[in-house]
Amino acid sequence: MDWLTDNKIPIGRTAAAVFDWLQINGGWFFDGLSDTMEALIDAILWVLQTPHPLIVVAVFAALTYGLQRNWKTAGFVVLGFLFILNQGYWEETTESLTLVLSACVVCMALGVPIGIAAAHRPRLYRVMRPVLDLMQTLPTFVYLIPAIVFFGIGMVPGLIATVIFVLPAPIRLTHLGVTSTPTPLLEAAQAFGATPRQTLWKVELPYALPQIMAGLNQTIMLSLSMVVIAALVGADGLGVPVVRALNQVNTALGFESGFIIVVVAIMLDRMLRMERKP
Repeated sequence: MDWLTDNKIPIGRTAAAVFDWLQINGGWFFDGLSDTMEALIDAILWVLQTPHPLIVVAVFAALTYGLQRNWKTAGFVVLGFLFILNQGYWEETTESLTLVLSACVVCMALGVPIGIAAAHRPRLYRVMRPVLDLMQTLPTFVYLIPAIVFFGIGMVPGLIATVIFVLPAPIRLTHLGVTSTPTPLLEAAQAFGATPRQTLWKVELPYALPQIMAGLNQTIMLSLSMVVIAALVGADGLGVPVVRALNQVNTALGFESGFIIVVVAIMLDRMLRMERKP
């Protein structure tokens, strides 16, 4: 078998060469992208940390009621935030929410248009599918290596790694929602003289909205799953005490911070859950 190993396909060397070339020739792009992502992170962090925590809780409760029209769900969100305040994890929670919200802004801004384009161009989606599979199946720790190389240590590489891992979810679910629009609805719109743009905005997107919201929900859940991994590259948030507990073998700290992550995930899931009514 030596002949086989002696002729090893240079996947690793090729990847390293590509990263080196990008680092040398694309520094201006990565610096600009880093500044943009850092500005987005700072803005969201300022909004969450500057007001009194109870004001932020009230805003989240009002937003929940506006989305769900259910005072029980809004009350659950309030109780969840009060529990976080009681445990002393408010600052870490706002930092994790900043990472999650930043990832949502980027992923939905990219994922929804790409999903719409893929739904209208089946050949494009066939080309994209293996790339999306690779993005979702490649171990998440692998994303941290180029993120550190291009963006250093901090919140930005954690955000970039999160976006790469999460982006396939809104693309796939937007594609599913648009392609599942019933043919009679499309034919009726065309019969009344609707242009392709009008068909998209008044027929396809309204019908696909539950799937798009499911994509947003999945984006948030997957982003939260990256919180601990992002902490390994210097991202602040709830992942930091989890990593500290792992290093110290501190069961109490690990369970405490891990439970807070679960509470945040459940709250965000209840806030954004949308089901298509029969």
